[in-house]
Amino acid sequence: MSFMSEPQFVTRFAPSPTGALHLGNARTALFNHLLARRSGGRFLLRIEDTDAERSTDAYLAALVDDLRWLGIDWQEGPDVGGPAAPYRQSERTTLYADFQERLLVTGAAYPCYCTASELELSRKAMRAAGRPPRYAGTCRELTAAQRRDREARGLAPTLRFRVQPGADVAFEDFVHGPQRFTTDDIGDFIVRRADGSAAFFFCNAVDDALMGVTHVLRGEDHLTNTPRQILVLTALGLAVPAYGHVSLIIGDDGAPLSKRHGATSLAELRDRGYLAVAVRNHLFRLGHASAAQGLLDDSAMAAAFDIRHLGRSPSRFDMVQLDVWQKEAVHALPDEAFGAWAGDALPPPLAPADRAAFVAAVRPNAVFPADVRAWAEVVFGAPPQLGEAAEAVVRDAGSEFFGVAAAAAAANDNDLAAIAAAVRSATGRKGPALFKPLRLALTGLDHGPELAPLLRAMPRAKAHERLLRYAR
Repeated sequence: MSFMSEPQFVTRFAPSPTGALHLGNARTALFNHLLARRSGGRFLLRIEDTDAERSTDAYLAALVDDLRWLGIDWQEGPDVGGPAAPYRQSERTTLYADFQERLLVTGAAYPCYCTASELELSRKAMRAAGRPPRYAGTCRELTAAQRRDREARGLAPTLRFRVQPGADVAFEDFVHGPQRFTTDDIGDFIVRRADGSAAFFFCNAVDDALMGVTHVLRGEDHLTNTPRQILVLTALGLAVPAYGHVSLIIGDDGAPLSKRHGATSLAELRDRGYLAVAVRNHLFRLGHASAAQGLLDDSAMAAAFDIRHLGRSPSRFDMVQLDVWQKEAVHALPDEAFGAWAGDALPPPLAPADRAAFVAAVRPNAVFPADVRAWAEVVFGAPPQLGEAAEAVVRDAGSEFFGVAAAAAAANDNDLAAIAAAVRSATGRKGPALFKPLRLALTGLDHGPELAPLLRAMPRAKAHERLLRYAR
């Protein structure tokens, strides 16, 4: 199928509200959002909450909040409605039952009374014989009397889809290319569990068709579900969407992404102070090749997104590269937005001019709010305590050095150029021999933001105090 054969795509993101939104699912949501936006189509959010024990409204609220934070919006969903409502699978059980009944009436599905222990014994026997484990067809041709007998014994049946042997299921995966599966390797599969709930890939496929989804872009761990879903949709006479399966995300050591690689959920990244635009730009480039450079906003990202450039190899999540995007995003923030991001890491209430001076000074060295808090302590806190090596550098500069520096700072409103000129004239020091003792005495550190703007942000009394204590 040609990706551009349809002018508009309808895509979806269909998470289960059973935990925090992890980065792999966040990237899937982003790609589907961009694909729909680029084509002028629709992106919908569907909640797959049929796992009643693990699905909670709290997880759902957090999931929606995470998606909104990431900058993803949807035209249809549980909170905005739409023509295919409802958008929570727990509210669509009657609909699934109707379609399962169609399969049963047409003979495309049949009740299966095999117990879990019987199925496990069958699988073990197949493995021992060197065959792939699949359903043996025990209940496939039961008579009506045999079914009544099993039900009389209290056996609750599942509903199995009847897979025709000796056939192939072929489709064009728009990421991985042509795919072909033999039905002999699939076997008859469950579409309704014994408790009456629909199997994941059954309701997932039915909903895609009924909601008009044209392109299903999801993780490649769902690739083996696709032939089953095609069989179900074909048997029901429903439209089959185009399928594409994006590569999984791994850590820098090649192992599946986990806690040891850093944050694995959007919530963790948000709590650490990452900006949504930084996370979005990093995810955009994981498994998707693009010539677009620099920090992209949503419009530019949608214009640059192309499913023909989705990679087939696993994508490596690199926290170092994410931090590069974070630094670029923080530096691009307007002052007001920077203040909102830094939050309570900013110092106590300051006059607007003083606040602006502090932000201008520390912004180049701020990647996270914790960096802002640390520099607020340097600028507005108690005089820094020096280590042994730093103390030696300061003492070597001498009391005259700092006496002149303190006087020049007081007379020239903390102007570094005036301070440096006065010290240079009095002591003959220049370059590192001049500026390193000044920085250490003022900040306690031999690195950080440029000293001139940092001094402009520092209260005059504090700068004078810090310089004067080494003039004695």
